[in-house]
Amino acid sequence: MRIVNRLIALTRSIQLNRQFKEVEKTIGELPMATRRQLAAIAMREFATASKSDAPQMYGSIDKGPRYQPWGNGTEIGFARMRGDNEHLRLRGIALWLTVAYYETKQSDSGDMQELHRHLMRALRVLKEALPPGEAAVAA
Repeated sequence: MRIVNRLIALTRSIQLNRQFKEVEKTIGELPMATRRQLAAIAMREFATASKSDAPQMYGSIDKGPRYQPWGNGTEIGFARMRGDNEHLRLRGIALWLTVAYYETKQSDSGDMQELHRHLMRALRVLKEALPPGEAAVAA
């Protein structure tokens, strides 16, 4: 059973890392004003998700059982990020970052811990894009 669990964790890690590369590239291509909007949206998403019983399931359409390790929030966010509507794209990126953060936060997998560190760096860059007054409120 351990082998199956490790294989599932590895597969999920590969999927999230692949998605993260595209999310990070998209964030890097955003103009500063849009990046500020994204940072504000992401901070709101994090605040809402943190109040949830299972934040890794935040944004999932099908909540499923509570013991499930992840929902479909990252897939929903990733699909929205690829859309044409700019506001929907920003909301998708913010959702993906939020759900991936909580999913990787307390993982035992080394690959997931590494992804969590990359997520933390991306979130720090977004937070630095906020004006000083808004960054203090978001902290």
